[in-house]
Amino acid sequence: MSYYFSTTLRGISFDDAITKVTEQLKTEGFGVLTDIDIQGTLKKKIGAELNKYRILGACNPPAAHKAIQAEHKIGVFLPCNVIVTENEAGEVEVTAVDPVASMMSVQNDSLGDVATDIQNRLKKVIDSL
Repeated sequence: MSYYFSTTLRGISFDDAITKVTEQLKTEGFGVLTDIDIQGTLKKKIGAELNKYRILGACNPPAAHKAIQAEHKIGVFLPCNVIVTENEAGEVEVTAVDPVASMMSVQNDSLGDVATDIQNRLKKVIDSL
């Protein structure tokens, strides 16, 4: 089982892709809690050269609430990360975590419905791009 869903966008700038991904996440009930510029951070901290790479921490509040009620420590898996990267060809790739794959390590059957719901929502986001 793969631990992510991914798509490649062509003919769109990196910044426009960030905007589009954020908008599509919003249509599926997610907000972006964190926006981490990995490229900039690694350049500043260790002088590393890296293509554009951002991690968007997406959260669907009702689902997060259900998950925390079912499993108090589930926050170690939250928020759901979506990465937007630029590959060597200049294309933009968007990748989202598969929460069902993540939750397999948690021994709590009551998380199944929440994980499946979020999986479906994140797949819709990726497919809509």
